[in-house]
Amino acid sequence: MSTNLFTGRVAAVTGGASGIGAACCRLLAERGARVAVLDVDMARATALARELGGQAFALDVGRLEANESAAAEVEAALGPAGILVTCAGVLQRPLRPEALDEAEVERVIRVDQIGTWNSSVAFGRRMALRGRGSIVTVASIAGIRSMPLHAYSPAKAAVIEMTRCLAAEWGRSGVRVNAVSPGYTRTQGLQAEIDRGERDVSRLEETSALGRMVLPEDIAEAVCFLASDAAGAITGINLPVDAGWLVAGSWTSYGGLPAARGNAERGGT
Repeated sequence: MSTNLFTGRVAAVTGGASGIGAACCRLLAERGARVAVLDVDMARATALARELGGQAFALDVGRLEANESAAAEVEAALGPAGILVTCAGVLQRPLRPEALDEAEVERVIRVDQIGTWNSSVAFGRRMALRGRGSIVTVASIAGIRSMPLHAYSPAKAAVIEMTRCLAAEWGRSGVRVNAVSPGYTRTQGLQAEIDRGERDVSRLEETSALGRMVLPEDIAEAVCFLASDAAGAITGINLPVDAGWLVAGSWTSYGGLPAARGNAERGGT
């Protein structure tokens, strides 16, 4: 893909200091965008922005006024944001509903659901007035399937639906809104759980059709496609990037996924 795909455009990435957000920042910058790294962790955001030649901005996505201020600050410093990627989010422990306290439920909904809404509205309304823009929200396969994540899954399902609603709302104003739903992605957070023995890598890999986990760079590629003019006729979709996890699960009822077909089966040597 062209390295100057986003030349002259400003891309704002919430939760941009780490994980999927950082991968999106890097790829957007590599392809020519001026990147605004928005995060609560200003030390990491500043370091990444310096590396990419962009600029860091402090942002607590759970506060609408903070998002409005951030959108204005980005515009004043870099120019109007024509791309927004909403990567800011928090995870949730897999707990039974009765063990999930109200504070954790509120934290997840505030950041993952309301935070995505706040950022989308603050940046999206400016795009709509200018008549051009692209928003890519980061949802999750947890928003598509049942999981023991009784706050996180509903919050991500809400992100998918709000993406559709905003796509219809702003379509005639030239703003496209799409979602990407990552599968199990090898971010620093998930890697830390693996290192602590809390997650089994083999199980995460075996439950996908491709037999591997997703990398942050895989998500960034999908985000950049949806944000680009190459996706100019695409809006209101949710694109799973899950290494085939969604299609693999039902095969357990039939004994699991087929093994790889090797040279011997194809008649080779």
